[in-house]
Amino acid sequence: MPSAVVMMAKTPRPGTVKTRLCPPLSPEDAAELYRCFLLDTIAKLGTCRQASLFIAYTPRIDRGVFAAMAPHLPLLPQRGRDLGARMADCFAQLFARGYTVVLLTGSDLPTLPIQVIHQALDLMARPQTDVVLGPSEDGGYYLIGLHTLYRELFEKMTWSTPQVLAETVRRAQAQGLQIAYLPPWFDVDTPADLVRLQATLAQDSNDLLPHTQQFFRQRPPARPTLS
Repeated sequence: MPSAVVMMAKTPRPGTVKTRLCPPLSPEDAAELYRCFLLDTIAKLGTCRQASLFIAYTPRIDRGVFAAMAPHLPLLPQRGRDLGARMADCFAQLFARGYTVVLLTGSDLPTLPIQVIHQALDLMARPQTDVVLGPSEDGGYYLIGLHTLYRELFEKMTWSTPQVLAETVRRAQAQGLQIAYLPPWFDVDTPADLVRLQATLAQDSNDLLPHTQQFFRQRPPARPTLS
């Protein structure tokens, strides 16, 4: 089956990305860290030979930024009023191109193993699977895979809340869709996530994330924050 993996991405501009990491990071450092996430994720996803890789970027005027960052990859401008509309449009664009499996994933979970993407593609190859979901530890999801666009999964959703995954599951089940799940994972949104990321990288001697590793080599370790 022709398969596509789409990384949803924003322009790494200070003050517009990873703002919840400020402090401890400055807006400039938060944007640079996100740029490192993008570069490492592009390289990681590029090792998956089972699917075509796309970058869905926003804002649309910054196409040149992503063309310079990944000149070998096709780019999709994100179109729509909110995240749900933009995600649905990405699915629609790629299904119209003839892809029968499409995975959408984020760009702020650098430690996600490429094996999880392989697992998602394998699950989508099963005839009984309609939807694949990768649960985020914050109550959302870091990946969604479909064979067909079900707009009900994206419309009038309150995004960036702990109820996103549960509401998506409820809607999918109401449509009679069969869901397969990936392992839970964490994205990097908060200072506590930053501490966790650094601890994870400190245990990784293979340097699988060279840009992110280099970012932290030049900065003191983040400190845990009180909740």
